Amino acid sequence: MLERRVKTVRALERGLDVLIEVQTRKAASLHELHLATGLPKATLLRMLVTLGQKGLVWQRLADGAYLPHVDRVERAPVTSSSHIAEIASPHMKALSTRVAWPSVLAAPRLDHMEILETNSPLFKLDSAILGPVGVKLSYIHTATGRAYLAACGDAERDSIIDRLRPRNPPEGSEAELRQMLLQVRQRGYATRDPLLPWPDRSKQLVLRDGRRSMAVPIMVAGAPIATINVTWPGRRGADEAVVQRHLDALKATARAIGRALEMNPN
Repeated sequence: MLERRVKTVRALERGLDVLIEVQTRKAASLHELHLATGLPKATLLRMLVTLGQKGLVWQRLADGAYLPHVDRVERAPVTSSSHIAEIASPHMKALSTRVAWPSVLAAPRLDHMEILETNSPLFKLDSAILGPVGVKLSYIHTATGRAYLAACGDAERDSIIDRLRPRNPPEGSEAELRQMLLQVRQRGYATRDPLLPWPDRSKQLVLRDGRRSMAVPIMVAGAPIATINVTWPGRRGADEAVVQRHLDALKATARAIGRALEMNPN
C-alpha cells in the first residue's frame, strides 16, 4: 500500500523557522530575522506578534530585540538575567507612561551592576538615552548600584566592598561609604549623592554627564535580586522635586516586578 502523501502547512513551517531562529540566536532584531529567513519584515512582524501572544517570544524594550520566552526553552532560576528582564519589561513600559524620565533595570555581578533592560527608547529625547543592555555600572557611584548594595545582606555587602576597596583607601572613606548605605536603607531609595572618593568604575562618567538618578531595589522573598532607577538631566529638576513626584511610582513598579517574579519563579 502506498504511503499517503500529506502536504505541509507552509505558513506554520515559516512560523516555526522564525521561532527556531530566535531560539538559536537567543536575541535577534527584526532586520537579522529578515536576513536569516528571507521573509518580508511585515510578514515577520505578524509572525512575531502571534508568537508573542502564544507566550513563545517577547520583545526587549532596550533595543527592540526578540527573545525566546525563558519558560519555553529552559528552567532558569529566578535570578536568570533573561527571566528578570522578561518579567520586568512590561512593568517598565507601564512606568514610562507615569514618569517623564527613563529607567534601567540592573542586576548584581561580582564587582559591578549590569544593565538588563531599559525603557529609554520609549522616550524621544537625546537626554533620555540610557543603556545599552550589558553596560557595567558602579556599585558605589551610581544610584542603581547603591540601591542594591544597601539592600543586600551584611555578608554579601562585605564581600562586594572587599572587592571594590582600593589598595590604599583614604582614611575614613570606608566608614563614609557604610554610613551612606545605612542612610539609603533608612530612607528606602538611593541617589548619586554624596560623592565618594573610591576610584570605582563609572565615577568620572557620573561626575561629568550632568544627570541625576534615584533607584530602589527589587525584592524577591525578602532579598534584592535587581534594582530599577529613574534618570533625568540635572538641569531639568532638583533631586527633591523629582523624588517627591516620582518615587512612589518607582517603588510601586519595583514591588510589582518583585511580586511577578515570586509568582513566576521559573
